[in-house]
Formats: sequence, C-alpha cells, structure tokens
Amino acid sequence: MMEYKNILFCTDFSEDANIAFLHALDLAKRYGARLHVLHVPHSPFTYARNIVDEHVPEKSATEGQAFFDDEIAREAEKTLQETYGRRMGDFRDYAYVVRCGAPDVEIVRYAKQNHIDLIVMGALGKSDVDRLEHGSTVANVSKYAHCHVMAIRNPAKQFTLPGKMN
Repeated sequence: MMEYKNILFCTDFSEDANIAFLHALDLAKRYGARLHVLHVPHSPFTYARNIVDEHVPEKSATEGQAFFDDEIAREAEKTLQETYGRRMGDFRDYAYVVRCGAPDVEIVRYAKQNHIDLIVMGALGKSDVDRLEHGSTVANVSKYAHCHVMAIRNPAKQFTLPGKMN
C-alpha cells in the first residue's frame, strides 16, 4: 500500500490548480500527510538571465533580482493564504512555500529537499504562451521528479485528439 507523509501541491492559481488543490487536500487528510502548498512566481529575471547578465553589472543585477524576488514572494505568500487558507477548514498540517525561479526546476528541487512522496498539480497552467515558449511544467516535473506526480485535469475543459484518434 502506498504511504504518503509529505504531499506537495503546486499552484499557479489557475482553474486547473484550484481543482487539483481539492485532490491534494483530500489525500493529505486521508493519509495524515503534511501538505506543502508551493507557488513559483515568474520573476522577470527567470527567463531573461542572459540579457541581464550581458547588459547589467553583476552586482546590480543580483541586487535587483533579490529585491524583485522578495517583493514577488511576499505578494505570492499573501495570495496563497487568501486563496487556500479558508479552504483548509480544520486541517492544520500544511505550509505555504514560495520559491522564485523556473517553476519546473524549483518544484523538483523542493520535492527532493523536503522528502515529498507525491506532487499534485493542475494538468494545464494559466498560460498557453508560456507552455509554448518553455515547455510544459507538468511534463518536466513528471520527467525529473523522484516521486509520483499527479496531474489533475479540469473535467469542464473538452479537448479533441488530432487526426483519426477522435
């Protein structure tokens, strides 16, 4: 039988993530697991490091990134509390976590560092453009995570398969 002691729920505050939250919370309650609620906001520095490194002196780029990341992290933690806090009900074994960087990298890194047994996330994120430019966060997390990854699909979204598969 599978035993989950640490469950990581990853959110970008999309509709799919909000549906995935219900699954993650239910699993945490069923298994008596700690629920880690993680958000990795996109820093303007995340995908533009090469440009910043080329045009801004190293020290000021690092200071600018740290300041901006701190501001983003404070706002993200506030949003986590507002979005998911009241939905926890009487469940108390959870932690809010904000990491700045590339979402897939930070999710996998956090999971490994914190002995996560299961990662739960929405099957689709907020941005179709981001997925086209940087690849699927879910696919990358599934590929590189040391543990199981559960991608929760929004049943209200209907997709058709290309070609003869429909």
